[in-house]
Amino acid sequence: MLDDLRSIPIADYDYPLPDGRIARYPLEQRDHSKLLCLKDGKITDYHFYDLPLLLPANAMLVFNDTKVIHARLLFRKETGAVIEIFCLEPYRMAVSEAFEQRQRCTWMCFIGNNKKWKEGSMSGEWQIEGERFRLVATRREAVGNAWIVDFEWTGGMSFAEVIENAGVIPLPPYLGREAEESDAERYQTVYAHYEGSVAAPTAGLHFTPEVFDALKQKGIDTEYLTLHVGAGTFKPVSTETIGAHEMHVEKVFVTTEMLRHIAAHQGPCIAVGTTSVRTMESLYWFGVRLKHNPELEAMHIDQWDPYTLDDCGMDCAAAYTEVLRWMERSGIDHMEGETQLMIAPGYRYRTINGLVTNFHQPKSTLLLLVSALIGDRWRDCYRYALDHDFRFLSYGDSCLFLV
Repeated sequence: MLDDLRSIPIADYDYPLPDGRIARYPLEQRDHSKLLCLKDGKITDYHFYDLPLLLPANAMLVFNDTKVIHARLLFRKETGAVIEIFCLEPYRMAVSEAFEQRQRCTWMCFIGNNKKWKEGSMSGEWQIEGERFRLVATRREAVGNAWIVDFEWTGGMSFAEVIENAGVIPLPPYLGREAEESDAERYQTVYAHYEGSVAAPTAGLHFTPEVFDALKQKGIDTEYLTLHVGAGTFKPVSTETIGAHEMHVEKVFVTTEMLRHIAAHQGPCIAVGTTSVRTMESLYWFGVRLKHNPELEAMHIDQWDPYTLDDCGMDCAAAYTEVLRWMERSGIDHMEGETQLMIAPGYRYRTINGLVTNFHQPKSTLLLLVSALIGDRWRDCYRYALDHDFRFLSYGDSCLFLV
């Protein structure tokens, strides 16, 4: 199976996306976006505020509550050249711990205009509530296409406060514009909580307090997990076959309370966004790995694990129970792990019965994930969306796929 999957041509997951169909800006009202629904084999369209009416009884929605950080730090040299330092993830430190650091910390970063940074450190001054502070960045060695960067700053604030005030929110490159003041609020879900993402879990951008009220009135259960979205989510598959594409690693944060809630749920489970799917399925495979080796020290799911591991016939509840037992043995009530999971056609989902998601880029791993869920019907859905004036990508419209 793995050889067949590796040989899938990415050209099979291409489609024509006119530039004018990419939503450059969000709608004024989040829940007034259009919603394409694939249910019982039929494609229909609604508005997002209709979502509660379309969900099956006793369903649970699982959300990713990550929060987008102001990851772009812009330093201006005396020559006028601008050096951009794009914070990707903390270096050898948990995300939550890194944001609590005061005075100094170290991150993995992309560096824009790196050739203009000959030597020495970059520095700049910003303000927090009228108090000025100085931030200094010192470049260390390269790791792949990223760099290790040391940050030091004056004042007693945390790095979370520093980056919130000195940085700029990162928009997807395909929007082709700089971030504006409104993006700080609109490129963030209303339930964003844990800082750490450099891209929004965009399926969640459509939810409003009114939609949550309607979900509650219908008896739809909800749960939250955390996957910090990395810059690699925008990396197109540039190889001819998907087997040569290397998936990015992303950080996962979950609690025992969340795992117990999902494991005990008896009705359909529907993920909000591809990041929620990858987290839930990764947790399943961590449970499988623990079944084979209970002495594992940490969660790390490799790109091809699902296609090489024996799942032992485990369902979602059994796999999550294995993870819970491991956490109990470890004396922890929360866990931070990593996943590099690739979900592609031929993959069998273990944790979900449906997906709320946006329309994704051609030749992307996110489109492969959708195809794994609904098969070749993705072509019909995307053709329907193009023919019916749907808006595409991060600030665009949404889909509900029920299987």
